[in-house]
Amino acid sequence: MPKNNTSRILSLLFLGVLMAALDIAIIGPALPAIRDAFQATDRAVVWVFTTYLLFNLIGTPIMAKLSDRLGRRDVYIADVLLFVLGSVVVALAPSLWWVIVGRGIQGFGAGGIFPVAAAVIGDTFPPERRGRALGIIGSVFGVAFLVGPVLAGVVLHYFSWHMLFWGPVPFALVLIPLAWRWLPAQGTPARGRMDALGMAMLAGVLAALAFALNQLDAKHLAASLRSPQVVLPLALGVLLLFVLAKVEREADDPIIHPALFGSRQLLLANALAFGAGVIEGSTVFIPALLVAAFGVSESRASFMLLPMVATLSVGAPLFGHGLDRVGSRLVIIVGTLLAALGTLALGFFSLTPTVFYLAAAAIGFGLSALLGAPLRYIMLGEAPRSERAAAQALIAVMTKVGQMLAAAAVGAVAASMGGGAVGYSASFQVLGGVALLLFVLALFLKRRHEEVATRQA
Repeated sequence: MPKNNTSRILSLLFLGVLMAALDIAIIGPALPAIRDAFQATDRAVVWVFTTYLLFNLIGTPIMAKLSDRLGRRDVYIADVLLFVLGSVVVALAPSLWWVIVGRGIQGFGAGGIFPVAAAVIGDTFPPERRGRALGIIGSVFGVAFLVGPVLAGVVLHYFSWHMLFWGPVPFALVLIPLAWRWLPAQGTPARGRMDALGMAMLAGVLAALAFALNQLDAKHLAASLRSPQVVLPLALGVLLLFVLAKVEREADDPIIHPALFGSRQLLLANALAFGAGVIEGSTVFIPALLVAAFGVSESRASFMLLPMVATLSVGAPLFGHGLDRVGSRLVIIVGTLLAALGTLALGFFSLTPTVFYLAAAAIGFGLSALLGAPLRYIMLGEAPRSERAAAQALIAVMTKVGQMLAAAAVGAVAASMGGGAVGYSASFQVLGGVALLLFVLALFLKRRHEEVATRQA
């Protein structure tokens, strides 16, 4: 494909991912305003966030698989339309219940936007330019989390929370006609019946797992693990997982193809995605560590995270460019080592502003080498062409499950050590061990010449 055409496609994909990422970045500032508008409790308004995550988790593999089968263009447009529909439902919601419904629709549509974008890059970009393109797309999240809270603050000050959810409409007016013109429309020829039962079973597994993890009480982890609201959905999830495995072995066109676990490289990529999700999920506790260590306000602690977010947005395109030159193994080794140094510094060093900012920068750069392009680059090279989007979705699902597990695990370790700075430092010691394990796993990835040979084959 001519370079100018790939540049147009990259701009289109960047804009679509930015639309979805900004929504995640603005919801935090919007939640108190939504709570007050409907006179809801804090517990009730949490479902505005939780519902989005749950439906996003379920929508990611389903929409990605549909794009492999039906074509990127139609599914991408459907994702954008669903996202905007959900946003409009939220903006017009007469009650909190309708806000939650709209957030579910938004989450389901957003689930397919990033995996389909990554698969389009695999379809349209030559191998020697994929890393750079994936890096640019990956940098969107850093940009969104820098701009989003500021934008939300301005809109909330001068208008109302409703205006935040009208924002995706102009994005859609640009994205849909351009996607219709520029994105590839052909899917993979059907290999039998649609795997509707597999989709339902996978949705059940993810929903049960998400609900169980959401019900964990980090301060009383042992007791909550025995509680019915955790045990029952967890048992249901395990049961459905066995059913899903049987269904997928017999399906004509499984939603999770066994080929996506068919090599050491793919298994390592999935394990690294899970570990990266654990480290990313733990970063939500850094403000609590800063409040305990420095005695600053919560808003000041959140502001102190901006350097980490900036390194995420800068690191993603830099590491993406490196993929095209040195391959995924070296980039991921550097990323896991940086993440380990940053988390271990937070865990073992006496915390000063200098130590914190150096550690935060190391974690930000480390995560940009894991959550951005490299793991998706591996999947594009290893997965069958007919499963490209499904492979991208699998990476996303593994990362999100890791994030959910981190929320419970970090809180449990901190609580067991008495909380405060000591408790959170202990948590980051454990996370440093996780990052070191990821570093060891990265050593077993294919070297550059092996990766090139696989891609050519």
